Amino acid sequence: MKNVLRLHAFALLSLSAAYAPIAQASMGKLVLTGGISSAEGTAGGGITPWAMIGTQATEKELGFAANLSYGHTDDYRIETASVMAGWHERVEFSLAHQTLDTGITGRTLVGPQGLDLKQTIVGAKVRLFGDAILDADSLMPAVSVGVQHKRLDAGELSPTLRSLDASNTGTDVYVSATKLFLKPGLLVNATLRATKANQNGFLGFGGNANDDYELMSEFSVAKLIRSDLAVGMEYRFMPNNLRLDTPNGNGLAADSWKDLFIAWAPSKNLSLTAAYVDFGRIVPATTQGRDQTGFYVSAQLTF
Repeated sequence: MKNVLRLHAFALLSLSAAYAPIAQASMGKLVLTGGISSAEGTAGGGITPWAMIGTQATEKELGFAANLSYGHTDDYRIETASVMAGWHERVEFSLAHQTLDTGITGRTLVGPQGLDLKQTIVGAKVRLFGDAILDADSLMPAVSVGVQHKRLDAGELSPTLRSLDASNTGTDVYVSATKLFLKPGLLVNATLRATKANQNGFLGFGGNANDDYELMSEFSVAKLIRSDLAVGMEYRFMPNNLRLDTPNGNGLAADSWKDLFIAWAPSKNLSLTAAYVDFGRIVPATTQGRDQTGFYVSAQLTF
């Protein structure tokens, strides 16, 4: 898949296909109200989880979803495959596998063969109270708590990460509050995450600058243009746990992640998403300090 994607630059504007087994959900939810699969596998926006439980399953139903996505910035490429199960509109389980082509950074650090970083994320989410959609006459949002356990396969970069006191495993815990205001068609979400992850885990967890959990805020706003089309933006703060002094400052600086997205649901079971992303500086010591901006495309099939 990776080689095919690299053959054409316009692949950034195409939408990946996704497949899922037929589940036990019947009528399902309003399209797009369960969000899409985030880069970490859980239901939400592209880079932050929402309080909604994913899939088309409603109360007393079991649903499934699968997602494929591809992102490309100035110096990096990322592919993600994920599956998700939602039960009773209360509990969600997710599994995601990510592969990051480190581009110039990998070639600088380990040689001309380059380096792929691989990460597996196992997630679980429970909706505690509230309903982001049905309680339209109330300001009470849906509130969920979630956990994501991440394991990084850093390959030849592992000795470098160990020298920086970064671990190859970590667990994030988060609380998300989401509300959809039906009349204006506006969705708002706020997430508070306790994390040690460096660049979402691709550079390990904790490090020589800080090895304690930090609380990071994440925000999403989406506007429903019509029932099957939404546009929005997200902002996610990142911790700065690694320190590498270089003439231009910290060569391992991490910045906040941002995106602008458009999501379209041609049917209640299929959603397609495209986004402009800005991940800020990622290992600026090897990328001349430039921001990593680019595109992200995703396709999800859900039942």
